[in-house]
Amino acid sequence: MGNEVNCTVTRAGRSSTGRALLETSEIIFRGEDARLKIPFSAISALWAREGELHLRTKDGRFTLHLGARAEKWREKIANPKSLIDKLGVKSGEPVTLIGRFPSAFCTSLKKHGAKLATPKAAAAAPWIFFAADSREHLADVKRVARSVRGTSALWIVYPKGQKHIREADVRASGLASGLTDTKVASFSATHTALKFVLPKAKR
Repeated sequence: MGNEVNCTVTRAGRSSTGRALLETSEIIFRGEDARLKIPFSAISALWAREGELHLRTKDGRFTLHLGARAEKWREKIANPKSLIDKLGVKSGEPVTLIGRFPSAFCTSLKKHGAKLATPKAAAAAPWIFFAADSREHLADVKRVARSVRGTSALWIVYPKGQKHIREADVRASGLASGLTDTKVASFSATHTALKFVLPKAKR
């Protein structure tokens, strides 16, 4: 993935090698001897130079040695995409929501120009969002997956870092329903979204 890379992070003269992930609203770094989570909102200064991404927060200055990706990351951090843009929904497109979603997400969809459709109209919507808070909820994925037609997509939104519903569980439910997963996105501070589509041979 273009937003995940092996790199070295330097802070206060100490360096750690690991893997950095550029999320929707934060940078996550997991190294051999360091783990960092830097929200974009905490960054007070940001610049890229000679393959290095420099940033400053109240906790100090960090340098990520990213090579050719440094300027691209700086641009994405300085001008982050909205959640709706990252999920791929375009203005005027019908969206079906199945399950409970935050009111702020519904408001964002409407402001973006998306048209909210009822679950009964899911088969006619290019975007279906299904909220799953437990493994038990995943039992409905096979039924929901029948509404995925052509190039439409199903996003399954589930809690992050929970044992009662893991990414492996969500992926398995989609695959068992005849779909294939193509993308993962941070939906919020507490939830992740996994995108499923029909295999090309079935479109």
